[in-house]
Amino acid sequence: MRWEHPVQFASQSDVGFRRRNNEDSISVRICKEQESWREHGHFFLVADGMGGHAVGELASKIASETVPHTFFKSKPGPVANSLKSAIEVANQAINERGMANREFMRMGTTCSSLCLCAEGAVIGHVGDSRVYRIRKNRIDQLTFDHSLQWELIRQGRMKPEDVYLNEPRNVITRSLGPEPTVKVDIEGPYPVMEGDQYVLCSDGLTSHLKDDEIGMITNYLGPSDACRLMINLANLRGGSDNISVIVVRVGELPGGNLSEERNPEDMPEPDLDLAKSYGEWFWLAGVWGASLMVATGIAMWILTKFDQGEFLAFGGMSLLVMLLVRKVFSLRESSRHEEYLDKSKTVEWKPYRSERLKFNMDFLQYLTTMESELQRAAMEEEWTIEWSSHNKIYYAAKEELEKKKYLNAFRDFSRAIDILMTGLHSYRKEMVHQARWKKGSSSPPADE
Repeated sequence: MRWEHPVQFASQSDVGFRRRNNEDSISVRICKEQESWREHGHFFLVADGMGGHAVGELASKIASETVPHTFFKSKPGPVANSLKSAIEVANQAINERGMANREFMRMGTTCSSLCLCAEGAVIGHVGDSRVYRIRKNRIDQLTFDHSLQWELIRQGRMKPEDVYLNEPRNVITRSLGPEPTVKVDIEGPYPVMEGDQYVLCSDGLTSHLKDDEIGMITNYLGPSDACRLMINLANLRGGSDNISVIVVRVGELPGGNLSEERNPEDMPEPDLDLAKSYGEWFWLAGVWGASLMVATGIAMWILTKFDQGEFLAFGGMSLLVMLLVRKVFSLRESSRHEEYLDKSKTVEWKPYRSERLKFNMDFLQYLTTMESELQRAAMEEEWTIEWSSHNKIYYAAKEELEKKKYLNAFRDFSRAIDILMTGLHSYRKEMVHQARWKKGSSSPPADE
């Protein structure tokens, strides 16, 4: 990576629907000077605290402040070593704070950090918060979950497909704070390519969104819209934990003026693989047609002894053989292409998990349904909504959908959902205040 590569990013942290306070913390440091970038690089961090009450919040805050502070104060050298040392210093600081106060004992936090520097992408990681990389049509998980389930998978005692069928979930085996020392996973440095995107997130997101959904949202929306949609979906699917997301995109080397954020309207419509599905139907029609020629020719030859029947049978058989041979070669080339893609998806390293991405029409339909349900609830429960702004975006999205401008429709439906979710948050907050007032307060509580 070079200093001239522009970096777009967005970050957001949400308390979720079931927690009273946010125990997640986020830190972003973009270097403003080339010398600072050469020595350390751009820095991003997500920390998910644990310990109950304000204890987890304190632990994640210490991590989000101590790690970047220590990292950028370190002497120039290998970024991996500086990052590892900074995380170890944060672990010691959290542990000492916990030991000094009985109420804070055993407090801890996850810590997933990313540095984009001259050496490439360097990751420092402890816990089950994750770092993903989206490159073209693939999403790769670059961090190993320090959780009980992932350890059982590594030991061969559990299959990956059985993870969501087993309890307990989210039991982490490593974190910052509980012990005086901690083992820090360092991944990289790995080469960075133009267009690469990185997602750092707490398990409040990954508990509700699948990898391919995270990849599709990040790939087809700008960083700000992607953060908002992912958090909105996590909340709509339960919001069982705090949700924190950072989306980072490495832009192209400047050839002129740089736009501050990629505009989805400038992206070409995604390939929906429609030609492939039609090709399958044409192939089947050809096979059935050739088979019918063979059957008709044989019947005519047996019953009438006409040369036409022999000609049809021979011609149909030849056509059928040609179709079958072509299909075999097509499948072989397809498998070779798949093998090439699998090898080229991460030439530099092997990710812990990887999945192919494509524009999913079912997911777009899911968004349209979710938007309609939210809109109906907003009207019935009288949420405070900026209806003029919403309706302008909503009807534009419907028109784009009819014109088969799927990418623009995807973007606008996500923004319409965000407007409705803002109203839902206000409505929920008002309901909480009214419930507290009904319990015996002499006057309604002030807004928090």
